[in-house]
Amino acid sequence: MPVPYPYPTLQTNPQSYPRPYLRPKGHSGRGLALSFTLPGDIRSAFIGRTAISAALEAHGLAPYAWPTAHAVAELVAVTARMSPGKEFYVSLRHRDDAVRLLVWDQHPRHGDPDVAALCETRRRRALWLLAAVVDDWGGEWGVSEASSPHAGIKSWVVLPR
Repeated sequence: MPVPYPYPTLQTNPQSYPRPYLRPKGHSGRGLALSFTLPGDIRSAFIGRTAISAALEAHGLAPYAWPTAHAVAELVAVTARMSPGKEFYVSLRHRDDAVRLLVWDQHPRHGDPDVAALCETRRRRALWLLAAVVDDWGGEWGVSEASSPHAGIKSWVVLPR
């Protein structure tokens, strides 16, 4: 005879949860906003993917979980290779029926324009799988230098519903 599970199981109706803190998020009308910093290590891709997936599912945005988790894993892995050992910032927002993901790293600014162009080309080529996923979802992505007074590179993804 199976032992009954002492905790409530996940249910689709938020009103049926016995305690309010166990209700799925995202039904309140407020958007999702999550930011965190990760170490500049290739293993951070797993951490970013797990955190993003959990946040989206907890906020009732499970349809976004796969493409967004894949996007953050790609961005973090490439960022960790381009700026090893340097922390980077990850931001996830859900507004206007779209998920916005930003990864901001501390990659140094190149003084030589040829080296800067080569570096940007290298980064964009490394993100070919990200480009395919975002294109499949009808989204947009890009890489740009951070605006002054900040330094580094911003990589971003927008996925519409």
